[in-house]
Amino acid sequence: MSDVKLVGIALRSESRAVMEERQQITITTVAGLEGDFRGSNENRQVSVLSSAAWQAVCDELGQAIPWTVRRANLLVEGLEDFKNSTGTIIRIGAVELQVNCETDPCSRMDEQVQGLSHALEPDWRGGVCCSVLQGGNVQVGDEVQVRQAD
Repeated sequence: MSDVKLVGIALRSESRAVMEERQQITITTVAGLEGDFRGSNENRQVSVLSSAAWQAVCDELGQAIPWTVRRANLLVEGLEDFKNSTGTIIRIGAVELQVNCETDPCSRMDEQVQGLSHALEPDWRGGVCCSVLQGGNVQVGDEVQVRQAD
């Protein structure tokens, strides 16, 4: 899976804030993405989205939508989707994230693009929520590895 890489990083400082894209960030076991308001929520410290799944959403809706509209923290390329991946480990550099659950679309999605929440529902297109097992620094372009937990 060496063709899988990190292609986007984004965070928000508070609920409903505009997503801020970054080229690099520190991720910790205490705060998730440094500066992200949701990082202290143990089971939802970091959210990860597949660029292929996001493209399927855009195709279904017939429009190009910036990935940050999904409000995910990390965007990975080269991975079809995260369907049924609970318990797997996502490694980006020294950072290890454990997938806890599917990221369920909320009403906020339809506030931004009508029909978005419905388009996110199949095959875990909305991505996954993770907890941080090992912190470190990541940057756009880093290799991503996905494996089963030991």
